[in-house]
Amino acid sequence: MQGIAAALGPLFLLILLGAVLGMSRIPGGDFWVRMERLIYFLLFPAMLIATLAQSNMSEVPVARVAIVLLGAMLIFSALLWWLKPHIGLDAASFTSVFQGAVRFNTYVGVAGAAALHGSLGATTAAVALALMIPVVNVLCVITFIAAGTLGRSGLWRSITALAQNPLILACLIGIGLNLSGIGLPSWSAGTLELLGRAALPLGLVAVGVALRPQALLRRDLGLWVSSLIKLALMPALVIALAWLLRLDPVSRDVALLFAALPTATSAYILARQLGGDAELMAGLITAQTLVAMATLPLWMRLVA
Repeated sequence: MQGIAAALGPLFLLILLGAVLGMSRIPGGDFWVRMERLIYFLLFPAMLIATLAQSNMSEVPVARVAIVLLGAMLIFSALLWWLKPHIGLDAASFTSVFQGAVRFNTYVGVAGAAALHGSLGATTAAVALALMIPVVNVLCVITFIAAGTLGRSGLWRSITALAQNPLILACLIGIGLNLSGIGLPSWSAGTLELLGRAALPLGLVAVGVALRPQALLRRDLGLWVSSLIKLALMPALVIALAWLLRLDPVSRDVALLFAALPTATSAYILARQLGGDAELMAGLITAQTLVAMATLPLWMRLVA
């Protein structure tokens, strides 16, 4: 437990630092809004490209990892739609509950995988992202469409945003460079690696800045349903699937880590733009991030 705490503790401290900076409004203005855009559109994609383009993917059991992570995601997506008539949520609230249950915080995931298992953990995490990012984005867009929160312009905007998603594009570029044998020529490898090193610490601080403690005052059934699935049921199912498919310890740990992550802070922006319940989404992000600081080490300890 001490080793897991030592690996994940610094990540949580960076998130808490971000929360303090956000509440103190340091450095002020729209600094963090611009910084988050820089991380999302440049630094994190650079890290994904550098990792995927240079990694030895034969070290990762891609098919079994895909079955575990995507299988759990699809099962709980179907469960949420089955539960929808029984939990009495309006369309906007349901889309936020759905995002809260299936989306995941990529910054915490990659940083945690690297902290726990070094370069192989980072490679496995990058492969997991390449599998999960396109699927989770498509699922969320389908949910907004099916729930009826999108107007015609919103539908076109969401499809365009999906096609231009920088993380999806980075995964495709990185995998293409790897499979083609081109890799990262000349100085591009060093440049992308340097950019990528800045992504995780800044991304974790930005997660903390995005927390909205006042949103926790809203007591909503959807918040409990979504958080129960994301922080308890999803990890439990992934452990069972990983055991059935006999994943190696590194792949199992990374799969469990991604299953037990809190939801993504970017879900708030999506909820605001596509007709979701943005206030509920802010509450979900804040509650799950804070609770995951306790539950994530416990899940990792369970399989250690």
